[in-house]
Amino acid sequence: MPKKAIITGATSGIGRALAIEMHRKGYVVGATGRRTKRLESLKEKLGDRLFIQQMDVTNMDNAVSKLGELASRMGGLDIIVLNAGISNLNEGDGRGNDLRVIDVNIRGFANLAAHCYNLFEKQGHGQLVGVSSVASLFGWGQSASYNASKAFVNTYLQGYRQKANHTDADITVTNLIPGFVKSEITEGREGLFWIAPTEKAARQMLHAIESRRNTAYITHRWRIIAWLIKLSPQWIWNRM
Repeated sequence: MPKKAIITGATSGIGRALAIEMHRKGYVVGATGRRTKRLESLKEKLGDRLFIQQMDVTNMDNAVSKLGELASRMGGLDIIVLNAGISNLNEGDGRGNDLRVIDVNIRGFANLAAHCYNLFEKQGHGQLVGVSSVASLFGWGQSASYNASKAFVNTYLQGYRQKANHTDADITVTNLIPGFVKSEITEGREGLFWIAPTEKAARQMLHAIESRRNTAYITHRWRIIAWLIKLSPQWIWNRM
């Protein structure tokens, strides 16, 4: 039987590319997002084995309910990829945007992550996959809430991985940490480097999922940048 995977935030970027790649590899795929027309377009492109569900992850109880409905239509759930997220780089009022980022990237993420972990524990198996960012490794004044929200993802998944090690259920917790990937978020931004094509990023993401990795940098060479960031003394970041 093909494995069943749901991807949140599948209307664009790496979420959409991963849905296409998993479908190509024979998975039963559920795609969620706020933009219904884009979900319908993806359904037209992929056809059978692709199920869609409009979802706003900030509507907590409704998101859990819709996830359950989607999983039921798919015949179950083996893998959840929590990819839905937003950036606030250089956007308007700091307070309002910070709270919006926190609602989506932290509260929306944790709500579905905790729900799916409990589901996997009850059914005896499952894989919880979160999409973080290399930005999680440092604070940045122009996108403080985004970087901090992705740091939350790292630590949250680390805690749930430890939790999974103490349960009888076969649960894998995977943290995907992309660098720059071609998407709507990176479009038009100057000074970016090592921008990976979305298709290449999706292939590496799926390989990490299938290998049941704990952590994977996407693309692989971003591990070098992560190493350099971790070695940099705090005073360097404070003076930037």
